[in-house]
Amino acid sequence: MAVLFSVPGEPGHKGRPRFTRYGHTYTDKKTVEFENLVRVAFTQHVPGHQPYEGQCRVEIDAYFPIPISTPKKRKLLMMDGLIRPTKRPDCDNVAKAVLDALNSVAYNDDKQVIEMVVRKWYSDVPRTIVMIEEI
Repeated sequence: MAVLFSVPGEPGHKGRPRFTRYGHTYTDKKTVEFENLVRVAFTQHVPGHQPYEGQCRVEIDAYFPIPISTPKKRKLLMMDGLIRPTKRPDCDNVAKAVLDALNSVAYNDDKQVIEMVVRKWYSDVPRTIVMIEEI
Protein backbone atom coordinates (compact mmCIF):
# COMPACT_ATOMS: atom_id res chain seq x y z
CA MET A 1 0.00 0.00 0.00
CA ALA A 2 1.33 3.43 -0.96
CA VAL A 3 0.96 6.54 1.18
CA LEU A 4 0.87 9.95 -0.53
CA PHE A 5 0.92 13.16 1.49
CA SER A 6 1.81 16.82 1.14
CA VAL A 7 3.90 19.06 3.39
CA PRO A 8 2.86 22.73 3.04
CA GLY A 9 5.41 25.50 2.67
CA GLU A 10 8.79 25.84 1.04
CA PRO A 11 10.73 22.54 0.93
CA GLY A 12 13.27 22.22 3.70
CA HIS A 13 16.62 20.49 3.80
CA LYS A 14 18.99 18.77 6.17
CA GLY A 15 21.38 21.40 7.44
CA ARG A 16 24.93 20.73 8.52
CA PRO A 17 25.38 19.74 12.15
CA ARG A 18 26.26 22.65 14.42
CA PHE A 19 28.83 22.47 17.20
CA THR A 20 28.99 24.10 20.60
CA ARG A 21 32.28 25.31 21.97
CA TYR A 22 32.20 22.29 24.29
CA GLY A 23 32.24 19.82 21.38
CA HIS A 24 28.55 18.88 21.43
CA THR A 25 26.59 18.75 18.19
CA TYR A 26 23.03 19.83 17.50
CA THR A 27 20.67 20.19 14.55
CA ASP A 28 19.84 23.73 13.44
CA LYS A 29 16.36 25.18 14.14
CA LYS A 30 15.19 25.30 10.49
CA THR A 31 15.93 21.59 9.99
CA VAL A 32 14.13 20.62 13.20
CA GLU A 33 11.08 22.70 12.23
CA PHE A 34 10.88 21.17 8.73
CA GLU A 35 11.30 17.62 10.06
CA ASN A 36 8.52 18.24 12.62
CA LEU A 37 6.28 19.59 9.85
CA VAL A 38 6.90 16.42 7.77
CA ARG A 39 6.04 14.19 10.76
CA VAL A 40 2.85 16.13 11.51
CA ALA A 41 1.73 16.05 7.86
CA PHE A 42 2.30 12.29 7.69
CA THR A 43 0.52 11.48 10.95
CA GLN A 44 -2.44 13.71 10.03
CA HIS A 45 -2.77 12.01 6.65
CA VAL A 46 -2.36 8.46 7.98
CA PRO A 47 -3.45 8.40 11.63
CA GLY A 48 -2.56 5.20 13.46
CA HIS A 49 -0.09 4.06 10.78
CA GLN A 50 2.15 1.21 11.87
CA PRO A 51 5.71 1.70 10.56
CA TYR A 52 6.60 -0.43 7.54
CA GLU A 53 8.97 -3.27 8.38
CA GLY A 54 10.00 -4.23 4.84
CA GLN A 55 11.78 -2.53 1.98
CA CYS A 56 10.40 0.83 0.87
CA ARG A 57 10.37 3.03 -2.20
CA VAL A 58 10.11 6.82 -1.81
CA GLU A 59 9.29 9.59 -4.29
CA ILE A 60 9.71 13.23 -3.31
CA ASP A 61 8.55 16.18 -5.40
CA ALA A 62 9.77 19.50 -4.00
CA TYR A 63 7.91 22.56 -5.31
CA PHE A 64 9.82 25.82 -4.81
CA PRO A 65 8.29 29.31 -5.06
CA ILE A 66 8.87 31.27 -8.24
CA PRO A 67 10.97 34.38 -7.55
CA ILE A 68 8.85 37.55 -7.57
CA SER A 69 11.11 39.34 -10.07
CA THR A 70 10.70 36.59 -12.71
CA PRO A 71 9.46 37.87 -16.11
CA LYS A 72 6.04 36.52 -17.21
CA LYS A 73 7.45 34.52 -20.14
CA ARG A 74 10.01 32.80 -17.92
CA LYS A 75 7.38 32.26 -15.21
CA LEU A 76 5.18 30.36 -17.69
CA LEU A 77 8.13 28.12 -18.61
CA MET A 78 8.73 27.46 -14.91
CA MET A 79 5.06 26.60 -14.32
CA ASP A 80 5.14 24.18 -17.29
CA GLY A 81 8.20 22.42 -15.85
CA LEU A 82 10.46 23.47 -18.75
CA ILE A 83 12.69 25.46 -16.39
CA ARG A 84 13.49 23.62 -13.17
CA PRO A 85 15.24 24.84 -10.01
CA THR A 86 19.00 24.48 -9.91
CA LYS A 87 19.26 26.41 -6.68
CA ARG A 88 19.87 25.22 -3.16
CA PRO A 89 18.92 23.04 -1.41
CA ASP A 90 20.33 20.03 -3.23
CA CYS A 91 18.02 17.08 -3.90
CA ASP A 92 19.96 14.86 -1.52
CA ASN A 93 19.58 17.33 1.35
CA VAL A 94 15.82 17.57 0.81
CA ALA A 95 15.60 13.77 0.75
CA LYS A 96 17.74 13.40 3.88
CA ALA A 97 15.47 15.74 5.86
CA VAL A 98 12.31 13.92 4.73
CA LEU A 99 13.73 10.43 5.33
CA ASP A 100 15.11 11.31 8.76
CA ALA A 101 11.80 12.91 9.77
CA LEU A 102 9.89 9.72 8.95
CA ASN A 103 12.12 7.37 10.97
CA SER A 104 9.95 5.38 13.41
CA VAL A 105 6.83 7.02 11.91
CA ALA A 106 6.47 5.71 8.34
CA TYR A 107 9.10 2.98 8.61
CA ASN A 108 11.33 1.66 11.37
CA ASP A 109 14.54 3.12 9.90
CA ASP A 110 15.45 4.95 6.70
CA LYS A 111 17.88 2.15 5.85
CA GLN A 112 14.75 0.31 4.62
CA VAL A 113 14.49 2.75 1.71
CA ILE A 114 16.07 0.91 -1.21
CA GLU A 115 14.75 3.06 -4.05
CA MET A 116 14.22 6.80 -4.20
CA VAL A 117 13.37 9.53 -6.70
CA VAL A 118 13.69 13.23 -5.87
CA ARG A 119 12.49 15.95 -8.25
CA LYS A 120 12.58 19.74 -7.93
CA TRP A 121 9.92 21.96 -9.52
CA TYR A 122 8.67 25.55 -9.46
CA SER A 123 5.13 26.37 -8.39
CA ASP A 124 2.92 29.19 -7.12
CA VAL A 125 2.16 26.92 -4.16
CA PRO A 126 5.40 25.80 -2.46
CA ARG A 127 5.10 22.33 -0.94
CA THR A 128 6.72 18.92 -0.72
CA ILE A 129 4.80 15.90 -1.92
CA VAL A 130 5.98 12.54 -0.61
CA MET A 131 4.96 9.04 -1.68
CA ILE A 132 6.06 6.02 0.37
CA GLU A 133 5.40 2.48 -0.75
CA GLU A 134 6.36 -0.77 0.89
CA ILE A 135 7.74 -3.12 -1.75
